[in-house]
Amino acid sequence: MQASAYDLVVIGGGIHGVGVAQAAAAAGHSTLLLEKTSLAAGTSSKSSKLIHGGLRYLESFELGLVRESLTERAILLRIAAELVHLVPFFVPIYATTSRRPWELRAGLSLYSLLGGLRATTRFETVPRSRWDALDGLSTDSLQRVFKYFDAQTDDALLTRAVMDSALELGAEIECPARFLGAKRTPQGYRGRFEGAGGVHDFEACALVNAAGPWVNLVREKIEPQPPGYDIELVQGAHIELEGTLERGVYYTEAPSDRRAVFSMPWRGHIMVGTTESPHAGAPEDCEPKAAEIEYLCETFAAHFPGQSTTVLNAWAGLRVLPAASGAAFGRTRETVHRLDDRANPHYLAIYGGKLTGYRANAEKVLSRLRACLPKRAAQARTADLPLIPPPMATAREPRAARD
Repeated sequence: MQASAYDLVVIGGGIHGVGVAQAAAAAGHSTLLLEKTSLAAGTSSKSSKLIHGGLRYLESFELGLVRESLTERAILLRIAAELVHLVPFFVPIYATTSRRPWELRAGLSLYSLLGGLRATTRFETVPRSRWDALDGLSTDSLQRVFKYFDAQTDDALLTRAVMDSALELGAEIECPARFLGAKRTPQGYRGRFEGAGGVHDFEACALVNAAGPWVNLVREKIEPQPPGYDIELVQGAHIELEGTLERGVYYTEAPSDRRAVFSMPWRGHIMVGTTESPHAGAPEDCEPKAAEIEYLCETFAAHFPGQSTTVLNAWAGLRVLPAASGAAFGRTRETVHRLDDRANPHYLAIYGGKLTGYRANAEKVLSRLRACLPKRAAQARTADLPLIPPPMATAREPRAARD
């Protein structure tokens, strides 16, 4: 069977997969992306939908991650202005809150410093006289309210916009397409997938496994099997509640376990999330549990006693975290790359990763695979490529590889 040849083939149509496809196409490489169901079908449509620096990661001293995330936030606010919007975040400090006002002030000061002291990274204390205007936020034992800025997005639309950009640069997509396997060759990999019209073969100088929660299942289909990474799938649930939040996003603390929980405006209603619970089943069998919904409702009600807790919708996604014995909340969110051969890599697997950092991660992926990729003339820099949202009802179907 005649095989189609590419510089790079990406497996997985989530935000990190499409990010790599865009970066590769922008660098002039022939690129094919394989997605088994639809773009952003997994975690990339079930996140907290925030483009943020990660204020809480300062507690685990992940300063590099926070600095990079704030840099990427600034880039996305510039190139995706219709998709990424700066919004105020409010952090209430109660007598029972685990962090004292001085601790949060210190954290916000460091956050601003890591963000380059831009206007968009500054914070303030909300005067007591304005507390009553904060969407019914409980003022019982409230000691201080801080306000800073981060950004929101529609994660699924952002994923589509990045893929559309990749397509404009010449990348191809097969969706739906089931990856059947690949074998190492002297030049890279020869693989096979089942898509439109049957089974198709491909050859690639480099293979990128961006399958998210399915990353190790994809790895098992590659010969010889490349090195892996010991992971745990952690479920994060969100709920959509009746009502609205007019002022912005609220960064609160769950009374039961002191975890951070966001309450935010979302499509005319209220989104609350997230949870963290181990997921032992198949990645596709991910559904919000009754206990998770109750936990989020109780957390929201504790902070907004006058608001409705009528649940309109609930969903859950999976995070890929390093396996460890401790609580998921404290584990690193740094993205991990695994190569088939450190000296001469032709395969790279992406483990973990944040929505905010997809573009920076894609550039790192290309950098690590540069030695095995043909030299091409670059077309553009992804930091300068505008991202345009596809219309919700009329978004064009992704172009097939053989159109």
